[in-house]
Amino acid sequence: MAVRSTRMSDLTPSRRRVLAGGLAATIGAVSGCLDESVTGGPTDDERKRVLRLLLSDAGETLRENRVDDPEERDPIWDEAAFEAVRAGESYTVQYRKPFFSTDGDPTHAVHEGTYYRLGSVVVDEAAATRPVLRLFGVEGDGTEGTDERDTGGVDAETLPRGDRRAVRIAHFAARARGNTGGIPVDLVERGGYVYRNQDAVEASALLPADGPDRVSYRDTTYRVAVERERFYEPVYRATGEVVAESPGQMETVLRALNLGPRVSKEGLSADAREILERAMFGGYEESHPYSGAYEEVLIALNERAYLDGNVRKDAPRQWTGSRMLRYDDRYYDYRLVFKPADGDE
Repeated sequence: MAVRSTRMSDLTPSRRRVLAGGLAATIGAVSGCLDESVTGGPTDDERKRVLRLLLSDAGETLRENRVDDPEERDPIWDEAAFEAVRAGESYTVQYRKPFFSTDGDPTHAVHEGTYYRLGSVVVDEAAATRPVLRLFGVEGDGTEGTDERDTGGVDAETLPRGDRRAVRIAHFAARARGNTGGIPVDLVERGGYVYRNQDAVEASALLPADGPDRVSYRDTTYRVAVERERFYEPVYRATGEVVAESPGQMETVLRALNLGPRVSKEGLSADAREILERAMFGGYEESHPYSGAYEEVLIALNERAYLDGNVRKDAPRQWTGSRMLRYDDRYYDYRLVFKPADGDE
C-alpha cells in the first residue's frame, strides 16, 4: 500500500489521539476483542476500531538487562553451577533448573570478560519424600458463612522464615479451595506447599509431630495438616557455552536473538517521527484507514498486515511476549493492540 504524505497537523482529532495515561495502565485497559461474526471485508466496527502503538524504553544496551554479572549483584540462580560450568566440571541439581533457562529465554552471564550461555539437560530421575503443608478453614474463621473469627492458633509471623513462606503459599490454596478465582500455580503444589529446602525442614516449627495444629494468617485461623508424600523429580545437569569474549560481541549476539526492526530518524518523515515520540509517552492511536504518517510507521516496524482494514484475517489478535525496536541509539519494547472505538469498551 502506498504511503500517503500527511502532516500531523492535518490529522483530525477523531483519528489522532494521544493517550494521557501511563503505559502499564493503558495496556491493562485494552480489551483486544474482535468481531467473530465477520467473514468478508471490513465492517464499520472494524473501520472504527483504533490501533494503539505503545513504546517503552529498554535502554542503550541489551547487556544491562539480559546478562547476569555475579560480581555486581547476586543472581537468583545456582552460583555453584556457574562455577562448575566455568571449570568444566559436572554439576547436577534435583527438581529445579540451575539457571532457570529455556531455549526461548536463555540465561547469559559474564565472568572476567567472558560471556556464557547457560542451560541444563535432564540426566536422571530421583525419588524423594517431602513434607507437604496444607491449610484448611476451621469453624468460625469466616470462611463458613459466619462473621465470627477463631482467634486460636500460632501467629504465622512468629514462625521461622521457611514456615512463614509455607503458610503464605498454602493460604493461597486454602483461600481458593471451593471458590472461583484460581491460585498461583507456580507456587502452590498438590494443594499446599512442598518443603524442599532441608534447612527449612530442620528449622520448621510446623512440621514436627508436636507442632501447632492451628495457625493464624491475615486475621484467619487455619487448621494445619502435614503429610509426607513421595515425589519423582528430574535431575538436571548444568550446561554452559562461551558465546562472546567482549561486550560488543555479546551485544551482537543479543541483537540477533531479540531485536526486530531497526529504524533511523533520518529514514522517517517528520510526522512519522512525531508519532513514535508520542508513542513513548502514553501511546498513540488511530482508527482505520490510517493516516499516511501512521502507515509509514507501521511499514517501518514491518507490521504491514495492520494496513489492511480487514484486520481479523491479516493481523494477530494479541501478542504473547514483546517485540523490540532499535530507534537510532536506543532500544524500545513496542506493542500494537486493538481497542474498540470510543463508547464500545
